[in-house]
Amino acid sequence: MFSHNKRLQYTVRVSECNPGLANLMLEQFGGPQGELAAAMRYFTQAVGEDDPGRKDMLFDIATEELSHLEVIGTIVGMLNKGAKGQLAEAVETEAEMYRRITGAGNDSHVTQVLYGGGPPLINSAGVPWTAAYIDTIGEPTADLRSNIAAEARAKIVYERLIACTDDPGVKEALGFLMTREIAHQKSFEKALYSITPNFPPGKLPGMPEFTSVYFDMSKGDEMRGPWNQGPNWDYRSEPESQVAVDGGSGEPSVSLTADEQSAVDDMAVRTASDPSGDPPTGAELGMAADDPDAPADASASARKRK
Repeated sequence: MFSHNKRLQYTVRVSECNPGLANLMLEQFGGPQGELAAAMRYFTQAVGEDDPGRKDMLFDIATEELSHLEVIGTIVGMLNKGAKGQLAEAVETEAEMYRRITGAGNDSHVTQVLYGGGPPLINSAGVPWTAAYIDTIGEPTADLRSNIAAEARAKIVYERLIACTDDPGVKEALGFLMTREIAHQKSFEKALYSITPNFPPGKLPGMPEFTSVYFDMSKGDEMRGPWNQGPNWDYRSEPESQVAVDGGSGEPSVSLTADEQSAVDDMAVRTASDPSGDPPTGAELGMAADDPDAPADASASARKRK
């Protein structure tokens, strides 16, 4: 059960209308790192969660993300409000109105003309929101790590949006939303480390002979660090140490029935290539007669056409 409080979680104060900035703000309204994506990610995780502590946390944060969606949507609406009224009432000449909605940049004409200045569920490039943004897999140790990364990405987007405006009220509201990403990241990290063990994700431990192997497969100036060196790593740089690591031949094999093998053999014979031939291609047949790369029969054919 949900109820809506008409007071925002954080007071929004916009100094002046700015449709271009409003369009950028849509990144956190209907974008992949935005508040709706976060709310739906955590809400669906909460519904499927069996642990009472994590379930409560996820519902709390999902609901707060909806309040953040309301804050960012309100910012979008207020940044668009002046232009929305002018467009709706057609108070300017056609040429001046066109200049206004196309001259602000950032495709602001999309939100002005198509959505009347309201906050549509699209990102700043006009791409509609999609449930494909939700990457929940139903394993807490994996989902919590994904949630931590999602909060980190959202914080970075907020930092970039803050850098795009000098409106003090907008900066302050965005700073609050950015800060809450930090708080949520801390909660998710605490929840993750409350699960012991939590790595590797899932139940199966992995094959011990390969869990600490680092394959150096990008040749050139090799960079070493704690991610690939030290007593806990088996560093393999030689190409021969990177193939058939199971001790087999490295050649694929499959067991077929007699009927399947017979059909495969017949197909191989029917589709076999003749390595001794050199048949002319359509491109070669179309070459000019004096082209040195043209085959002899193609040149003869060209002379015949002349």
